Amino acid sequence: MPDLDVVFGHWGYGAIFAAVVLGNLGLPVPEESILALAGYAVWRGDLSLAAVLTVGVAGAVAGDNLGYWLGRRYGRALLERYGHWIGLSPGRLRALTTRVTRHGGVVVLVARFVAGLRFLAGPLAGATGLRPATFVVANVLGALLFVPYAVGLGYAVGYGLGPSIERLGGRAESLMLLGVAGLTLGGLGVRITRACLARVQPADKAPRGRSTRVRSP
Repeated sequence: MPDLDVVFGHWGYGAIFAAVVLGNLGLPVPEESILALAGYAVWRGDLSLAAVLTVGVAGAVAGDNLGYWLGRRYGRALLERYGHWIGLSPGRLRALTTRVTRHGGVVVLVARFVAGLRFLAGPLAGATGLRPATFVVANVLGALLFVPYAVGLGYAVGYGLGPSIERLGGRAESLMLLGVAGLTLGGLGVRITRACLARVQPADKAPRGRSTRVRSP
């Protein structure tokens, strides 16, 4: 298992950007964990803090903007058709749509810090007709707050536990990378399970005819 400097040295900042964009589009990529790993790499001196923050914010804004465009282009029908793949039931879709309609940019901002809701903010805002200017302001502000928070978590781990982790050598870094891979595979498994259950439940919940009991005279 390669260590962090090999991974980030080989893939560079482009990997951080791609991971954040894909995570914000709803793919099972743990962008928060990857930003935290990048923060740890900053503490080690492998990456530049300014570059990580810039790439992270750019990826977060780009991912949500793309989701917003998809929502405006294809509307709510896109979420209704493919929502079961991301655990979005019809009831949850109605509830989230109502919140976005009522609170607008505030929901987009808060959703940035809520796992499972982060990637839905863009498509929902676009599908509900939230003004582009309002969305962009909330999206950029959320990214400017969230990315330093996630990167700071990794940096804090390095600051507090870094010497102990470094003494373990490559074993600790391998565990970190395996953890990210596990989160990715786990998220994919959850999505597939939810999608399968969403397809089975309508058949199971079909109305059943009432059995009439004939009373003997």
